[in-house]
Amino acid sequence: MLEQIKAVIFDLDGTLVDSMWMWRSIDMEYLASKGIEVPENLEAFQEELEGMGFTETAMLFKERFGIPDSLEEIKETWIRMSGEKYQKEVPLKPGAKWFLGYLKEKGIKVGISSSNSRELIQMVLEAHGILEYFDCITTCCEVKKGKPAPDVYLKTACGLGVEPKACLVFEDVPMGILAGKRAGMKVCAIDDAYSQKQEEQKRELADWYILDYTQLAEEETRREDKA
Repeated sequence: MLEQIKAVIFDLDGTLVDSMWMWRSIDMEYLASKGIEVPENLEAFQEELEGMGFTETAMLFKERFGIPDSLEEIKETWIRMSGEKYQKEVPLKPGAKWFLGYLKEKGIKVGISSSNSRELIQMVLEAHGILEYFDCITTCCEVKKGKPAPDVYLKTACGLGVEPKACLVFEDVPMGILAGKRAGMKVCAIDDAYSQKQEEQKRELADWYILDYTQLAEEETRREDKA
């Protein structure tokens, strides 16, 4: 999988950290705090949000539910609601820290292309002691179009100084996989309980599919033993 790869770029939520459950909870709590009825099909609503940047998501909430708060106020509330959960309740995906260390050992550059806010990305990376592994962090708020457009992945590749064809992306949802593929990159989909119903689509879109990063540890160990 890593043959001829010079950079690996990760999505964050559902890919590096097991956090998608948290955002479902926050959406429900946030709407309830505004006296707004939670959409009957919350799962379908959240799928609609896939790939949107933090600001774009705030805009949709404001318009869809008629929220009087400014975009900055909405985002600040979400950051406050999620901050403690990110630091204390959200775990890394199994084997993620090992894989990051392995990439550093091999001299492969590492980046993040996330729909989340830069503040929250930094918060969760620091909480898990892995901020040092990343050479470039880009959010969808920093590009013209969010996922499935390739913009955020192309900007990260540029920041890393690596051609898109030499980049490998890790993603957990179809919109993100499409963004990586449209950027001309190889994509590995990772299993996540939140997107379990989309597994077949994820397998069809991606070049590889893994359950977690411990699978890569086993594969790399076998490969090196054969070499």
